[in-house]
Amino acid sequence: MNTIDTSQLLTQLRAAAAAARSAPVENPAAASAVNFSSMLRDSIGQVNALQQNAAEMKTAVSMGDPSVSLADTMIASSKAELGFQAMVQTRNKLVEAYQEIMRMQV
Repeated sequence: MNTIDTSQLLTQLRAAAAAARSAPVENPAAASAVNFSSMLRDSIGQVNALQQNAAEMKTAVSMGDPSVSLADTMIASSKAELGFQAMVQTRNKLVEAYQEIMRMQV
């Protein structure tokens, strides 16, 4: 099962914000091996996995599978919802930043 740790996600977001506020880097290619697109792709994949896991657990509970508890299903559902909300907020911030850049005069 591929889960997303909210504290780890928050730490990554804070690190990205701190990196954005720091001084410009002379050589961006050598700055970091992890690029933004791969980090975003991985985060979206983790949220997708959480949602699929929650959906499978909901189906199992509704079918009466005794190996899946209702409490675990509700926790998985809450994790998926929290991950999705974080992803939507990230998207909103990205769109807002893009619109701000587009409003800049050259």
